[in-house]
Amino acid sequence: MNKASVLSCENLTKFFKDGQRKIQIFEALNFSIAAGETAAIMGASGSGKSTLLHLLGGLDIPNAGEITIQNKKLSKLSNKQRGKLRNQHLGFVYQFHHLLPEFSALENVMMPLLIGNMPKREARKKAQAILEQVGLADRVTHRPAQLSGGERQRTAIARAMVTRPACILADEPTGNLDENTAAAVMELFIQLKEQYNTALILVTHDQKVANQMNNQYLLKQGVLIKSSPN
Repeated sequence: MNKASVLSCENLTKFFKDGQRKIQIFEALNFSIAAGETAAIMGASGSGKSTLLHLLGGLDIPNAGEITIQNKKLSKLSNKQRGKLRNQHLGFVYQFHHLLPEFSALENVMMPLLIGNMPKREARKKAQAILEQVGLADRVTHRPAQLSGGERQRTAIARAMVTRPACILADEPTGNLDENTAAAVMELFIQLKEQYNTALILVTHDQKVANQMNNQYLLKQGVLIKSSPN
């Protein structure tokens, strides 16, 4: 590969046990992504797309194989070290924003910085700046319940991007939005990705969304098949 990968997996294997039955999700799966690259992962419901994303993000542990984030092998790290690596180098965006309801948009976006032990004053300044960048300067004091669906998702993107991560992992980030709002959210993703040279791995059912990524993959019967964008 020409460019060094920021996130990769090698011979990744995941299965579940159901009594005596072994349910294979995938076996010996390989994938990598470099800084500034984007990848869409598509596939039928139950094909293992979200499981793959959780593994790549260190939120789940594979049965075999290795995941490497910023040249660090997850299998060599303790739970605490994995958590620190996630906080420093990864951002997560989900279909349902997972914002903390009792906190304002600003406080939600500050959270990853505070977890990373950044002083509160500096965290507030950085969170304020990225909320302005995503068009929410006048909504910083609002709690999630006071925001529209699109505003909540933009807050979630701001929270994911505030640490300037090497890679964003997004699971159906437009799945809960109407077409126009989804288009605006995708435009924001691309804009921020280009500005910060962040890699973006996005799970989606939407071919329009997938077509905006550099690379497309289909996860089918445990195999990740690369296809050309339409």
